[in-house]
Amino acid sequence: MKYDSNWKSKAISAEETVAHVKSGMKVFIHGAAATPTPLLAALCKRQELENVYLYHLHVSGDIPFADPSQQGRFFSVSLFTGAALRKPIEEGRADFMPIFLADIPKLFTSGTIQLDVAIVQLSPPDRHGLCTLGTSVDAAKAAADSAHIVIAEINDQMPRTHGNTVVRFDRITSFIHTNRALIEHHGSPETDIEARIGEIIADFIEDGSTLQMGVGNIPDAVLTRLYDKHDLGIHTEMFSDRVVDLVEAGVVTNRLKKVHPNRITTSFVSGSQRLFDFVHDNPMVEFHPCDRTNDSSLIRQNDKVVAINSALEIDLSGQVCADSLGHRIYSGIGGQMDFIHGAALSKGGKPVIAIPSTAARGTVSRIVPELKPGSGVVTTRGHVHWVVTEFGAVNLHGKTLRERGEALISVAHPDFRSELRKALAKIRHFAIG
Repeated sequence: MKYDSNWKSKAISAEETVAHVKSGMKVFIHGAAATPTPLLAALCKRQELENVYLYHLHVSGDIPFADPSQQGRFFSVSLFTGAALRKPIEEGRADFMPIFLADIPKLFTSGTIQLDVAIVQLSPPDRHGLCTLGTSVDAAKAAADSAHIVIAEINDQMPRTHGNTVVRFDRITSFIHTNRALIEHHGSPETDIEARIGEIIADFIEDGSTLQMGVGNIPDAVLTRLYDKHDLGIHTEMFSDRVVDLVEAGVVTNRLKKVHPNRITTSFVSGSQRLFDFVHDNPMVEFHPCDRTNDSSLIRQNDKVVAINSALEIDLSGQVCADSLGHRIYSGIGGQMDFIHGAALSKGGKPVIAIPSTAARGTVSRIVPELKPGSGVVTTRGHVHWVVTEFGAVNLHGKTLRERGEALISVAHPDFRSELRKALAKIRHFAIG
C-alpha cells in the first residue's frame, strides 16, 4: 500500500481487513500490550473459516479464538502462553511449542513455519511512511518481514518506539485505524516473602551491573530496593514500570554497558500507561527482536550481568521447572536459559533463580525431591547457579549432587526440610547424621 499523508483515508473496517485470512492459512498474532483485539474479534466472527493456525506468544485482552466454540476453526500454537490459553492447551483444543525465545524469529525467517499472514498493531506512520511495532517487537518483526500478507491495526495511542521496530506502510496489505488505550498490566501488592527475596537479590547487585528481569512481583521487589546503586544498565527481553522509576532517579544510566551503551535494550514492555508514555519516541530505549536481546553471545559482553528469573519448582539436583505444572503448560521456556547462560559467561555476572519456598499458601514446597512427571526442565542443573528464596541464597555451581541437595534444603521452608533431608539421603544413598 503506497504511503501518502492522507493515509487515514485508506483505513477499512475490521471485517474487510480480516477478509484476507483464508481457511488453512498460518497466521501470526502480535502479543502482550500490542495484541490487536479488534481484528481478533472480527476474525472469529468469520464462520466460514476452518483450520486456521494461529502462532503467537503471550496475548492479552479478550481472546475469542480460545473459546471452545472456535474448536476446529482456529488452532492456537503458543510459543509462550498465558492465562487465556492454559485451559485450551490442557484440553487439546490448542497446543504449545517448547522453544527458546531467541530461536523464535528464525522459525519465520527460515521458512520452518511459512506464515501466510501477520496480524499486528502498529504506531501511525511518520512523514517517511514508517510505522513501528510499538511495545512488542519480540518475534513480531520477523513475522511482519516474512508473512505474505500484513494486516494491521494502526492505533493512534501505540507508542512510536526506537530500535529495529520499523514496518513500512507500503508493507501493509490492509488496516484499520483506531484510537484506543493499550492493555495495561498492574502487579499485585508486594508480600513479605517477595520483599525478603527482593532484599537478598538487591544485595547481589553492584554498581555498574546490567540487569535482566521479567514481569512480576519479585523483579519489582528487587528494583524498588536499588536506589542506593549507581550506573546500572538494562539489557533484557522485557521490562515494566519500576525501571522507569530507576531511570528518573538517576540509578539506571546504561553508561557502562558494552552492548548498546547509554540505552536500555529490550524486546517488549508490559505495564501501565506511564510505561507506554516513557517509551514513546524515547531514543534512550531501543527495542530489538528477541533473537538479538536474548543472544547469549551479546549478553555476555556486558559486565556484571545479573539475570533474575523465576521458577515453579526446583528438584534437589538443581533442575529448574519454569514452564509447566507437570504436564499442564503454564507459561513457556521464554528467555530464562538465554539470560542464565549469558549472565554466567559475563565477567562478574550472577545468574539468579528466585522462587518463594512454598506454594498453595504454604502447603506445598517448591523445592522437591523430584519434579512432577511431565514437568519441563527449562534451566538444566548444569546451567543453574544462584537460587534465592526468602530463607537465603545458595550457589549450586561447582557443587556435587549431594552438596546441591544440602544447599537447596538450607533455603527450603523449615516445615519441609526434614522430609527433604530424608528424600535426599534415600536418593543419594547416605545415612542421615
